[in-house]
Amino acid sequence: MPSLSTADHGASPPSVTVPRDYNAAHDLVERNLAAGRGSKIAYIDDAGSYTYAELAERVDRAANALTALGLEMEHRMMLVHLDTIDWPSVFLGAIKAGIVPVAVNTLLTSADYQYMLQDSRARALVVSEQLLPVLEPAIKSSPFLKHVVVSGRNPGRYLSLQALMAEAAGHREPAPTTSDDPCFWLYSSGSTGAPKGTVHIHSSPIQTAELYARPILGIREEDVVFSAAKLFFAYGLGNALSFPLAVGATTVLMAERPTPESVFKRLTGHKPTIFYGVPTLFAALLAAPSLPKRTDVAMRVCTSAGEALPADIGKRWTDHFGVEILDGIGSTEMLHIFLSNRPGEVRYGTTGKPVPGYALRLVDENGDLAPTGELGELQISGPTAAAMYWNNRARSRDTFMGAWTRSGDKYTVDADGYYTYGGRSDDMLKVSGIYVSPFEVEAALLSHPDVLEAAVIGVPDEQDLIKPKAFVVTKQGAKASDALGDALKQHVKDRLAPYKYPRWVEFVPELPKTATGKIQRFKLRALEEGARK
Repeated sequence: MPSLSTADHGASPPSVTVPRDYNAAHDLVERNLAAGRGSKIAYIDDAGSYTYAELAERVDRAANALTALGLEMEHRMMLVHLDTIDWPSVFLGAIKAGIVPVAVNTLLTSADYQYMLQDSRARALVVSEQLLPVLEPAIKSSPFLKHVVVSGRNPGRYLSLQALMAEAAGHREPAPTTSDDPCFWLYSSGSTGAPKGTVHIHSSPIQTAELYARPILGIREEDVVFSAAKLFFAYGLGNALSFPLAVGATTVLMAERPTPESVFKRLTGHKPTIFYGVPTLFAALLAAPSLPKRTDVAMRVCTSAGEALPADIGKRWTDHFGVEILDGIGSTEMLHIFLSNRPGEVRYGTTGKPVPGYALRLVDENGDLAPTGELGELQISGPTAAAMYWNNRARSRDTFMGAWTRSGDKYTVDADGYYTYGGRSDDMLKVSGIYVSPFEVEAALLSHPDVLEAAVIGVPDEQDLIKPKAFVVTKQGAKASDALGDALKQHVKDRLAPYKYPRWVEFVPELPKTATGKIQRFKLRALEEGARK
């Protein structure tokens, strides 16, 4: 079993020793049986609840079912599945058998799935029945795909996951994998360009649990956790699989998309003690008429990732529920959060301090370390960096630089060691020769009572000079108008340096986002460029 050193989490970085011969799925499941948690509830989904003993049997049955199809160690299997008990069963079953699951977004197009099936050369596909119609065109044009397994009551002409698992044996020894073997892939969310197959190794999931979940969240066996971020997302995978299984907690899964109503139903019904969200969802929850009272929920800690959390949202959430949101940043490349606020030390508007076990540096445009208080690109050194991008040597070399991984995010750090988000490197604006963070302008707009969401991009003015333009989604009941646009411009001027205010405000019904909640500013830029032609 991995062991955490006794180093002080607030001082020197701890280290997690993972043995050379190691299988991530076997460790995460069997540690709970060894601890006597076989009868404890591991998962609750929309259909029922499942103990750790039942999870262990499901994992073994899934492993045996996949190998019965002819899948062998290092073969890849794509998982396009809603968040039910079958997701962790198949994902962990594949890993236990040495098969490499490729977990992908459930909200993509047929063309996206075709690209990923072709790129990964997956030999098998496990897909939820509800998602099958979107996958059909991709299935027909995927030469490497040998087996399609459908989870649900009506598999049609394909294999049934439920039937295969029912026929499979309920015990399986783990494959002889090592800690450095490829364990699973996650495709990057594609906020810019084509998604990249990000290859993670067996030792990484438990590292994220020991370095972040235990010391920062304080997760423990008694917790009930609920992640609005789905399991296919690196953030959700830690939240709802690696972290709770590492300590024997109970996890609530939700197949439907997270809306205020669906989230409130779980928060008040199952009373999770840890809730994981994203900034856009926290904003929507706070704006919902059905927002529960503090006494209706049992949350002791919340987390936010995906994009930086505007300070106003964090403060309003804490004022209402009496619970802090621990804003942090992670990435598909680093697997989970490496920079985070801590309980009792939250500074809203910042992303906190480095997670123990990770080193951070800010690098300026010349490749030198950025001085305190000045903007630089965030780079990370830590044990959970991906091995590579699959079949993409150029991007791998550019991102994974020896011990350091480039994040593509701009940050500043203050004298107290708190990091503040500036924006994505490719989203930064240069106005009057000075860098402007779109996030800073967006945060100012979000502090206006009529604004639900905002995104800022650079647009050339009549002199072809770049100036900020804001796209704004108003709250329910607020009326979009020229007068409101002028009020928003003044609102930003009152809070930021004058050159940062948006010269134009365009009201829109919604903002383009990835499935993980990141605003796709490149789509707004493309629309703006198209409108000018």
